[in-house]
Amino acid sequence: MSHRILVLYGSYRSDRMGIRLAHFVVDGFRARGDDVELIDAKAIGLPMLDRMYKEYPKGQAPAALETLAGKIRAADGFLFVTGEYNWGVQPGLKNLTDHFLEEWFWRPAAIASYSAGRFAGARAATAWHGTLSEMGMVVVSSTIAAGPIGQSLSAEGKPIGDGGKALEHAFPRFADDLAWWMEAAKAQRARKAPPY
Repeated sequence: MSHRILVLYGSYRSDRMGIRLAHFVVDGFRARGDDVELIDAKAIGLPMLDRMYKEYPKGQAPAALETLAGKIRAADGFLFVTGEYNWGVQPGLKNLTDHFLEEWFWRPAAIASYSAGRFAGARAATAWHGTLSEMGMVVVSSTIAAGPIGQSLSAEGKPIGDGGKALEHAFPRFADDLAWWMEAAKAQRARKAPPY
């Protein structure tokens, strides 16, 4: 069964390394037959959060917000690709995410993290777990992590070295877990309306 997956990535840096991991997961899910779209916060260019999508009168939200809201509502699941900045989450990805709330509800999310160091963004992944749960998503237990990312993935997002082999080994289980939750959530949404 094909799934509609949004891969959300939030680095605004000029020499972005995390885009490698974003390409790796996009390619991996597409190879499984899924309909995958990369949502790049830098390319969308939302301003710092002033007003959430839901706070605009109907039909008056900026075009970028309206378009992205529709994509989020149409998705079966989400994959957040997060770097670790000073033990925390990327501000660009957090800003992108915070523009929405109800649009995320009743869908699963997975986390792929990275860093230049050996912890591979583990602290950011941990922080995202609670944030995404609070925003109404079911966060799958499987994660993947790349670190040091420059020694794990090529500029094109292809696995290299021992880190790349570890990613290749971990990806099928990671993808299977997200697929299971997407199917479960889709069946539940079709069965009955959300409780609020």
